[in-house]
Amino acid sequence: MNSQQILDLYTWAPGVCFQHPDAGAIETTVVQELRTRLGPVEGIRACPSCILAMEARRQCLAAEAGVVYEPGHAGAPL
Repeated sequence: MNSQQILDLYTWAPGVCFQHPDAGAIETTVVQELRTRLGPVEGIRACPSCILAMEARRQCLAAEAGVVYEPGHAGAPL
């Protein structure tokens, strides 16, 4: 898959990327949810460049582990 096909697997909305908070509100997607005891569930958001980096890392890890890589799950474990 190319980069745009991978990005198309995600739902995008304005938000703050966890790696680039100084960029302010940009297009992001939720990759994890942070659940606290007392507060609401908070989405941890990532921008397109972070998603592509996370997907590349997951692909390498999948190859090393000998498991099938499935794009579209950047925040999930293999």
